[in-house]
Amino acid sequence: MNTEALLQRLEWTVLRRLDGLLQGDYRTLMRGAGLDLADLREYQHHDDVRHIDWNVTARLQQPYVRQFTEDRELSAWFLVDLSASVDFGSNRYTKRRIAREFVAVLARLLTRHGNRVGALLYGSQVDTVLPVRGGRTHVLDLLQRMARRPAETATGSTDLRELLAAAQRNIKRRSTLFVVSDFISAPGWETALGRLAMRHEVTAVRLFDPLEMDLPDIGLVNMRDAETGEQLVVDTHDTGFRKRFKAAAVRRESELRQALARAGVDTLELATDDDLVDSILRFADLKKQRSRLANWSGARFGAAPSHVRPAA
Repeated sequence: MNTEALLQRLEWTVLRRLDGLLQGDYRTLMRGAGLDLADLREYQHHDDVRHIDWNVTARLQQPYVRQFTEDRELSAWFLVDLSASVDFGSNRYTKRRIAREFVAVLARLLTRHGNRVGALLYGSQVDTVLPVRGGRTHVLDLLQRMARRPAETATGSTDLRELLAAAQRNIKRRSTLFVVSDFISAPGWETALGRLAMRHEVTAVRLFDPLEMDLPDIGLVNMRDAETGEQLVVDTHDTGFRKRFKAAAVRRESELRQALARAGVDTLELATDDDLVDSILRFADLKKQRSRLANWSGARFGAAPSHVRPAA
């Protein structure tokens, strides 16, 4: 399917459903840059400590935070991992196809409301930086750049630190970032992701396929590591092998969730057999619940934590 036809299909199906179900509240999925100072108020539990006004805090001997008016215009960046492992898919769609459709939907949702989007594309390295712009034509350009890329050959392990470091260098203004990846990578990327999250609103969009979690009993299978090209014939009739495979998958899943938690980012999980609308709505509901919980906690537990209280 060409890019124009793909975008038209998504506009008529996914976007129309999202518009109705979100009821125009697309900002649930992201926050603005918030650069205009509007007011000062006393610190409350769960406030962002980066917004503390230390001059006022020292003068009044009570923590105060700066409140900002949200920019009417949002800037969002898609940091897209298109390395060899995202070409895997056991169902109708590959992880690459799911990534492309997610980017199309979110980019169009934003640009239809006057906002701007940009992208960094990573294969074996960051080879495309598309600056933020608005409009449908810009979204089509982004999707065409993703579609024109050939499948990556096995060139060794993916290193997401390169993608995240490139984002640190190129994205100067506080923005909303979507890191779209299966997070099959050399270790250490969570530190770079955490650094991005200190400045930007970051969401990890984790792509996966159900077959990566649990192998069916289908006899002899030739398995190939998409990242390294290494091949191995395995017997899925072997119950012990399937149990070891599942245990390893559970261990990887636990390590990944812990790494994302350490980085301090929200996570949207997209499986190759998921309904894209349902996944986005679940994520929006989760963000609403967290926002309500933070507001409730702040109202009930208003005192500042010890590490931000001024010295006596």
